[in-house]
Amino acid sequence: MTSTARKCKGSPGFTLLEMVMVLTITAMVLAGALGLMAFSSEEQKLRDASSQIEVLAKRARATAMLQQTPYAVEFRQGVARLMLLAEVGRDENYTVGGHRIGGKKVEEEGEGVLADVKFAEDIEIFVRRWNSDKWLPMEKKSIHVWRFDPNGLCEPISLRYEMEKTWMVNTFNPLTAAVRHSELDAR
Repeated sequence: MTSTARKCKGSPGFTLLEMVMVLTITAMVLAGALGLMAFSSEEQKLRDASSQIEVLAKRARATAMLQQTPYAVEFRQGVARLMLLAEVGRDENYTVGGHRIGGKKVEEEGEGVLADVKFAEDIEIFVRRWNSDKWLPMEKKSIHVWRFDPNGLCEPISLRYEMEKTWMVNTFNPLTAAVRHSELDAR
């Protein structure tokens, strides 16, 4: 008689320990990917705002040179507008340098405004003037003016974009109106 001895090496499936290990590793990879996606969305919003301002600055410089007239980028809370320097601050509710300005109200792109950039509500923008260490916030009832002259020069400024704990600083070149130096701290 022949006896057939069969060895039982176990079932062809996975053990509970192997399943738990695979699920744990998968959860860690997914958590890391979701964290990077949230991080990169804040960073992307700041980069978008930065690039829109740079395009607006280059357009202001080119327009000032072509028209041989001073132009400006006017920063108000939540918006930046490209307009003739003479039209800046035409709103009786706003102040420039602490002085009340009278005149007609410019609400939307149209009369006097060549282009505007609206910022996301969760982005705060600060301006640092040439030869200063102080960051000036965009407040509700004030404006900041960035001047572009017909000779192609612009005021050297730096802009700081903040979103929760992530921030970006751009320093602009006064000869080209392009970003000369940029720093980013994404957390």
